[in-house]
Amino acid sequence: MTPSRRRFIHVAAGAVALSTLPLTAWAAADAGKLKIGILGSGRIGGTLGKIWADAGHEVMFSSLDLEHDRKLAASVGANARAGTPREAAAFGDVILVAVPYRALPQLGKDLADVIKGKVMIDASNPFTQRDGEIGTWAREKGAGLASAELLPGARIVRAFNAVGAARLPEIKQRNPKVGMPVAADDQKAYAVASRLIRDVGFEPVLVGGLASMGKHLIPGTPLAGERTPDEIRKIAPTLN
Repeated sequence: MTPSRRRFIHVAAGAVALSTLPLTAWAAADAGKLKIGILGSGRIGGTLGKIWADAGHEVMFSSLDLEHDRKLAASVGANARAGTPREAAAFGDVILVAVPYRALPQLGKDLADVIKGKVMIDASNPFTQRDGEIGTWAREKGAGLASAELLPGARIVRAFNAVGAARLPEIKQRNPKVGMPVAADDQKAYAVASRLIRDVGFEPVLVGGLASMGKHLIPGTPLAGERTPDEIRKIAPTLN
């Protein structure tokens, strides 16, 4: 049995013990349209939100600047709106978090009741120079496990961690298709996130769980940058 196959079985087995998404979220996912709450409407969050809205999903932008979010939503169009972080987290069947890593501890405390049980795509990266002690701690622990600890109850899917925001609108045009390495412990959450990853134009590649592979999904690692799905599958087993 190959290492990648063993990791897949481990992730799938772990998912069995986890609770399922609310029925409304699964119905929306089956229908192809989701409500997406975006925590952090900067380059990554703003760009992904526009792509998803253009694909027919409903998005709500949020940040520390509500006026910025309102202008962004107006520029995106009918499928976009703006709100506070709490409103965005409550709105979303799926939540994208794309904020400086130092903001995660407070977000986890403030939104604990509304993120519980929801799929959360974690695009935030810890950097020691920018994020201080929390960045150092997260890099030592591994970003996957750190995010799961800081955002308790959310069903973390780590993705979009090492791609340039400026390239995202062009990804659908790439041939061969660009792969997106993903780390997750919950197979159903991964399935929901995969729909959104494909809407951006990537082919999702589950490389392992949050503990084993979440630590590698940051800039500067062998999985960073634009690679084909086959390249990702060849690299991932060499990292553990």
